[in-house]
Amino acid sequence: MVILDNFLMYLKIEKNASSNTINGYSTDIIQFIDFLQEDKGIKETQLGNVDYTIIREYLGILYKNNYSRKTIIRKLAAIRSFFKFMVIEGYIEENPAVQIYTPKTEKNIPEFLHMHEIEALLNSPEATVLGIRDKAILELLFATGIRVGELVNIDNDDVDFGNNTISVFGKGSKERIVPFGSYAKLSMERYLESSRPKLLKSKNKAFFLNKNGMRLSDRSVRRIIDKYIKKACINKNISPHTLRHSFATHLLNAGADLRTVQEMLGHVNISTTQIYTHITKEKIKEVYNKTHPRA
Repeated sequence: MVILDNFLMYLKIEKNASSNTINGYSTDIIQFIDFLQEDKGIKETQLGNVDYTIIREYLGILYKNNYSRKTIIRKLAAIRSFFKFMVIEGYIEENPAVQIYTPKTEKNIPEFLHMHEIEALLNSPEATVLGIRDKAILELLFATGIRVGELVNIDNDDVDFGNNTISVFGKGSKERIVPFGSYAKLSMERYLESSRPKLLKSKNKAFFLNKNGMRLSDRSVRRIIDKYIKKACINKNISPHTLRHSFATHLLNAGADLRTVQEMLGHVNISTTQIYTHITKEKIKEVYNKTHPRA
C-alpha cells in the first residue's frame, strides 16, 4: 500500500520514530485498513470517505474483542497520526480521528522489588565467566534504570568510568547520559578484567558479549534475568522492566525529585514518570507516622 509505505517513511525520517514505533503503527494501520475493506467496503483510494463514526465503530469492535484500554489508545494514536499525515500530504482535507475522544489510561501501578529482594537478586550470580558478566548486567540495570534494549546496545566507548556515567540511546535514538554507582562500577570493571577477554573471539565494540563473543540480544538478557529471579526465589510477576521500576521507586522514596528521575529514565512526558509517585505513598505514610507528633 503506497500511502502506508509513505507514512512509515515519514515516521522514520521526519519524526525520527524508533523501529518499534514504526512496526507497531504499521501493524495497527494494516488492521484498521483490513476492517475498512472487509467490513465497510472502503478501498485505499477511498480513505477520504472515512468519518469519525466509522473510526468509533472500529474502536467499539476492539472493545468487544477484549483489547485492553492501553492497546486501544495506541491503535487510536496510530490512526490519528496516519490521517494527520494524509492531510499534510494532501490525500484528504480533514482528519476524522481528531473528533474521537481518547479514553483515559488505566493506572496500573508497576511491580517493583524491595531492597531485600534486590540484594538477593544481585547476589545470585556465581563467580564464573558468565556469572561475573550477569552480575554486571543486573547491577547496571538497577543502578541506571535503563531499558534492556538500551543496555544491549552499549559500546565500550559509551562507558565513562572516570565520571561514572554511561551514554545510552533511548526511544527515537535520543541520547542521554545516566550516572551509575560504585557497586555497578566494581561489577563492570571486574567483568572487563576477567570475563570479557575470555568471551571475546574477534574485535567487537559491544560492551556486553554472549558466549560466542557477539553482542547480547534483548532476549538473552531477559533469559538471564528470569534465571536469577528463579534462583533468588522471588515469587512475583517479574519482567526485565521491573528493575527499571525498582530504580525509579527507590530514588523517589529516597527523596529524588520527579524531573531528575524523568531525565534519567528518558521519559518524554513527566506524566509517564508520575506513575511511580503512587508507589511511594507507602513511604509517605511511613515517614508521617514516624515524625508527626500526633500521628
